[in-house]
Order: sequence, then C-alpha cells, then structure tokens
Amino acid sequence: MSVPGAALREALVAAARQLDALGLNRGTAGNVSVRCAGAGADADGYLITPTGMPPISIGAADVVVMPIDGDAPVDAASRRPSSEWRFHRDLYRARRDAGAIVHTHSPFATTLACLGRDIPPFHYMVARAGGRDIRCAAYATFGTQALSDAAVAAMSDRRACLLARHGMIALGRDLEAALALAVEVESLAEVYWRALAVGEPGCLPDDEMDRVAAQFRDYGQPSARR
Repeated sequence: MSVPGAALREALVAAARQLDALGLNRGTAGNVSVRCAGAGADADGYLITPTGMPPISIGAADVVVMPIDGDAPVDAASRRPSSEWRFHRDLYRARRDAGAIVHTHSPFATTLACLGRDIPPFHYMVARAGGRDIRCAAYATFGTQALSDAAVAAMSDRRACLLARHGMIALGRDLEAALALAVEVESLAEVYWRALAVGEPGCLPDDEMDRVAAQFRDYGQPSARR
C-alpha cells in the first residue's frame, strides 16, 4: 500500500491554517480534506485534519488518512479524524469532481445558517457555487450520518452549501479551489447579511443566472479555471 506524500499533507495543513488566518475558522472549528490515492489496497481515499486540534498545532504527521469505502483511519495508530469525516467521505463518494473539501464556521455564513436561510440569487456571483442559489441543508447533530445525508442533498448540483445552525461547506477540484470558493461564499454571505439590514434584496431571474453560470464555465485563465 502506498502512503500519501508529505507534500500533500503539508498542503492540507497550510490550507487549514489559512482558513484560520482569514477568520473563516477559529480555535478547533471546521476541517479540511483532500482526495488522495493510496488509502487502501484497491481504493482511493482522502486526507483530513484531526479532531480537536487548532491548525497552529497540526503538523503533517497529525493528518489522518481515511479510505473512501471505510469508516476508520487506514493507520489504527493515527490521530482521530475530524468529527465530520462522514460528510467528507460521502461527498467524495457522490462527487467525482470533488478533489478537496473545506468546512468552516465563518461568521456571516454561519449567521445565515442559524436563520435557516438559503443564499438566493441576489448577486450574480452566487453562480460560482454551481447553481441559482446556495442552499441551507436541514439541521442534524454534528458528526452524524444524518448531517452527512443532509449535506450531500444540499450539495446536489452545487459546489457549496450552508449547514443549518452550523456553518458552511465548499468543494473544489483541489485545495486552492475549495478554499477560494469558501472565501467567496463567506463574502456573499456578508453582503447578503448587510443587504438584509436595509431590506429584502431582489433576485436575478433564472435565465440570467443560467447565463452567468455558462459564463463562469470559461472564466479565468485555462490553467486556473475552477
């Protein structure tokens, strides 16, 4: 069995620390994972941050290797994985386009999630999350299969969602893309929150959001498209 390389472990740790530095997570909140090969004899897996450790304390050796088709670390002597490993596993199973997943308790996204609000198409950049809106998944206890099921449903045809009374999830083809989308969703959540302080903002029509989504498919430089 091959072992995921040190470079990927370091990149995962760096992403977790960047979320903390950007204020998207604080303390031990949130988690990050990245898909990898070599997490089992015949299957891919994923690396995930350990539970209950602030990013500043996490080193490459603390990163946990998990199989896609299992529920226990590949190495029985490793750290315990994030309590939210289930929705990471299930999203990788459901979404071949998911190369990395970011989960945050960022303040504005979490505020909307505590209100049970979707983020509607009040701004064209909502389409960066893959659709006409950013859904808020139904509430379920953290770390449970029920929460994973709710998250997978809310992420259908989307790259981001809110989790009711909890936080936010974003996925991308790699760590850079997932982190960038998490930043974008938090920014949209902040603008929407501020707009709600004045009144209920209007929404762009479905046909316009579809045009915007089509534009985003070819947006950016070829090597950096997300």
